[in-house]
Amino acid sequence: MSVAQKLNPMPWFRKYFWKLAIVLIIVTGAYLAYLDAVIAHQFSGNKWQVPAQIYARPLVLRLKEEITSKEIIEELTLLGYRRVANASRTGEYQYSNNHFEVHRRAFHFPDGFQAETALSLTVKAGRVSSIINLNSRQPINSFRLEPWLVTRLISEGKEDRMLVSLGQVPKELVEALILVEDKDFYQHHGIAPLSILRALIANISAGRAVQGGSTLTQQLVKNMYLTNEKSITRKVKEAIMSILIDARYSKDQIMEAYLNEVFLGQNGNTGVHGFGLASYFYFDRPLNELNLEEMTTLVGMIKGPSYYNPRRYPERVIERRNLVLRLLFEDGKITKTTFEQLLDKPIQVATGATLVKGKHPAFMDRVGRELRTILDNPNIRDSGVKLFTSLDSNAQRKAESALSSGLINIEKQRNLENLQAAMVVTEINSGEIRAMVGDRNTSYSGFNRALDAKRSIGSLIKPAIYLTALEQPEQYNLATPLYDDPIQLPSEGGETWEPQNADKKFRGQVPLYTALTQSLNVPTVSLGMELGLDNITHTLKRLGVTEPITQYPALTLGALDLSPIQVNQIYQAIANNGVQIPLHTVNAIMSSDNQLMYSFSSAPSQIIDEKVAYLMNYALHKVTLEGTAKQIRRRFPSINMAGKTGTTDDYRDSWFSGYDKNVLVTSWIGTDDNKSTGLTGASGALRLFLDYQLLQEPKSLVRRFPRGLGIAHFNPQSGRATQPGCPTSMSLPAILEVLPKRPEKCDTKNPKIQERKSFWERLFGN
Repeated sequence: MSVAQKLNPMPWFRKYFWKLAIVLIIVTGAYLAYLDAVIAHQFSGNKWQVPAQIYARPLVLRLKEEITSKEIIEELTLLGYRRVANASRTGEYQYSNNHFEVHRRAFHFPDGFQAETALSLTVKAGRVSSIINLNSRQPINSFRLEPWLVTRLISEGKEDRMLVSLGQVPKELVEALILVEDKDFYQHHGIAPLSILRALIANISAGRAVQGGSTLTQQLVKNMYLTNEKSITRKVKEAIMSILIDARYSKDQIMEAYLNEVFLGQNGNTGVHGFGLASYFYFDRPLNELNLEEMTTLVGMIKGPSYYNPRRYPERVIERRNLVLRLLFEDGKITKTTFEQLLDKPIQVATGATLVKGKHPAFMDRVGRELRTILDNPNIRDSGVKLFTSLDSNAQRKAESALSSGLINIEKQRNLENLQAAMVVTEINSGEIRAMVGDRNTSYSGFNRALDAKRSIGSLIKPAIYLTALEQPEQYNLATPLYDDPIQLPSEGGETWEPQNADKKFRGQVPLYTALTQSLNVPTVSLGMELGLDNITHTLKRLGVTEPITQYPALTLGALDLSPIQVNQIYQAIANNGVQIPLHTVNAIMSSDNQLMYSFSSAPSQIIDEKVAYLMNYALHKVTLEGTAKQIRRRFPSINMAGKTGTTDDYRDSWFSGYDKNVLVTSWIGTDDNKSTGLTGASGALRLFLDYQLLQEPKSLVRRFPRGLGIAHFNPQSGRATQPGCPTSMSLPAILEVLPKRPEKCDTKNPKIQERKSFWERLFGN
């Protein structure tokens, strides 16, 4: 061994030490760069997948609009407004003697931002009589409330959250959070060694884990980037990433991320993350409307959301909340009086209705189908888009109630079982679907009969036939006599078909409107064959039927399979004075940053002459006065409605499609195995319609006389126009320009019967 080696016995150590140190520095640097990139990728971009939010239609209140105080209160309650003696805060209202004062919330609508506003509204005689903007003290013509958040489209197994900005979070909540979870949040650099040391000493003294030392930043890192694995390696990684986040981002950015990430409970198999969502989940209100005891309840739950679940363990939650309140008091954030007042407050947790899964599955099924055609990229649907739908939550709730309870009553009274039903409710003048029920179990999310149960529509087809006739005003009007005599027609398989009226009687001859009002089969078949099946098919296609139509004579009595939604589309144009609009649920879609992505647009189409549409509405109104749906007049003696019953062979299907001033309702009852129910349209589906209208407070049908239409007088035997004042004449609306300039004189002794060719001559010629 040389002298140099003796004096320096470990040169190899120094040599490799520096090499190892350099390698370690490079590896550490690379690892830190990797962690920094991981942090930046998620933290700076879209941190979370946010479910699409589905909103119902907003309630718009206009001067002189028909609405009751009860309906307004129902809407305010649904939206989570608090009824108080003296409203002063956003989200509150007061009510007395049909007078409202509402402190409306701000909201981003598809057509722009609407600021929070205080409004005064008065209802008199079932109409809005005055609206005053209390901020400006000026009368206004209308105002709208924000829409109800119906549900959120959460992908299977994913988290749920409702993003909030730091500015939307009450400062009291942030103060409580810092005081309880991380006193030194604004002083430390991601980790707090003294807090860790204090926690270590406390845990050793207690012999168990009684105190945590993690900062809010560390909690955020664990929730966003790491697993729940308990190991030294994970803790070291957590500490490093916390320091990196603190160095890269501001304290406010970190706080905002924490407020949106923290786990605060479980909604079925979906985690409730963030204070924004938890506010709705537990209190059914936005975060900025929570009071102090509600905010401290949420802060207290962070320690263990399952253990401190307020719906299951209210006593534990009160104890934990009071601890948070005590810390606020001891830190001088609240007064002793406030502290003592809040200690005895009970926990008032909402049902969580806003976030209940599976609400209104039939309606949401339709929304989902429309959404898939509008947004074909599923990633967009997980970016927090807002869907503004046509759902009327009150109408939906009442439709569900009417259908489920109505079926039970019918089964009891008729000794039936296993009945199924569907109902579709649409707004006439917009084509918006207001409510939809697809199963007697209204929460069932399987087969949607409202959309997919295609059944023979029976007599519901008759308005299409009579419409085809009335569109030829030179030949047909409401008084035109139709033959009600036995007829025989060829049918499928070469057999002979002999249609019968429901009562098995023949009347010889009846006016056209009577044949429709009484739903007489034989005159309808005769008229349909006279008009031609091609023409009837054309009318059905024009009204919106997209299904293939087989042109057999039985088509005239409804040998056509359609779903309730398809039937509703047929009647929409008739009820809307001849104007057709496609039925739809999605009105608009906005991105999470409130940019408009889609707006429903479809130009209304006048597919029926307004005068002819009026005649059809008149006849269908008569159905409810003296025809197969006269139960409506007995149930609603002062309200005008219109509609048509439908019954199929062997009573397999019971239908009704009817409407008041604003809303068209189609209901169906049958069985899934297509067995006879013994129910007619009047004894089955009409009852569901009536039950719905009893809950919904219908508005009386009003139809203005179009130009060119007037009241004319007709000989009931011949169907010809007569002079006014004839004792036996019928007075009916008619298109005046096609009537004779000189009507017949009265002939009460021997009215001349109109000479018409026989059915076979009219069908096949001489």
